[in-house]
Amino acid sequence: MPPSRTSYVCLPCRASYKQPCDRERADRVCPRCAGALVHLGSAFAAPRRRDTAGWRTLSVLLNAGVRFHAGCSDGPGYRPRRLSEVKERMAYAQRTGEPFAKSLLRRELPR
Repeated sequence: MPPSRTSYVCLPCRASYKQPCDRERADRVCPRCAGALVHLGSAFAAPRRRDTAGWRTLSVLLNAGVRFHAGCSDGPGYRPRRLSEVKERMAYAQRTGEPFAKSLLRRELPR
């Protein structure tokens, strides 16, 4: 059986790569800029390279510690795709005191 593949991204290049999952090898290098690649998980779908808002949203998610690891059968769960969704969840987190990463993963915000 071939080794499983997982996603890595380079934010400055706006590039996504599927590479074999190798737990011993933590330092991955971007083939374009030689910068460090960020491990996202197997359930990641990259935005198009010219989708600036999509990559900005992804950057916010990564800085908050959100990743895209799939569970046994349920996938990674909800992840915001638009900046407006991120802004709504940021406002909710500030209003309620909930951790920012937790509010980003909410599908619906309580009213």
